[in-house]
Amino acid sequence: MEDNNSKFKIQNSKLYLVPTPVGNLGDMTYRGVEVLRSVDLILAEDTRTSRVLMQHYGIETPLQSYHIFNEHQTVSGLVERLTAGSTMAVVTDAGTPGISDPGFLLVREAVKAGIEVECLPGATAFVPALIDSGLPCDRFTFLGFMPHKKGRQTALRTLADEERTMIIYESPYRLVKLLEELIAVVGAERQVSVSREISKLHAETARGTLAEVLSYFQQKEVKGEIVVVLAGNNS
Repeated sequence: MEDNNSKFKIQNSKLYLVPTPVGNLGDMTYRGVEVLRSVDLILAEDTRTSRVLMQHYGIETPLQSYHIFNEHQTVSGLVERLTAGSTMAVVTDAGTPGISDPGFLLVREAVKAGIEVECLPGATAFVPALIDSGLPCDRFTFLGFMPHKKGRQTALRTLADEERTMIIYESPYRLVKLLEELIAVVGAERQVSVSREISKLHAETARGTLAEVLSYFQQKEVKGEIVVVLAGNNS
């Protein structure tokens, strides 16, 4: 059995996905810090955001920008470097890479090339939001961000008969609109929980019917990243 207290040892030609805090910087894991200190390169969704975290933990590993606008152009070169022996870590602005954030494409191509990939356990926004909701969490479906324009209404209509608890990410600027759209699809009395600023100083979760939660957020300025947890049909 591996000694979990042994000093971390980096592997050549390996890709690590490292979750980063969704709010409080103290949520970073010890092993996550060790990996980020040990790899040759950190691929960051936004180097400005990630640099704050790196400075907080004294991590001096070089950063390279890696986001949805350049991942298709850079992925082949990154896989070549990994194949040649480099070690890399992927981080996003917050949470686990690949969950509504860059990461999937590089993982897929690395796996195709026979490169070992490891995702560390750690922070992700939807798990605490789901647990805090008080809604059934034994069976749920994660929907991420709904389409903004094309296909949005079709996607929303599919939610009406879904029996599992549904998890949706949303921008604070579109939260009220989303709640209005959900009422039109599933009815004003469906139970919902909306969490924002998870693990931050002003974190809050609003629970109730869709009508009640909509009324609450219509009367205030909404800030922070949003996780909407919607009860399934017949919950």
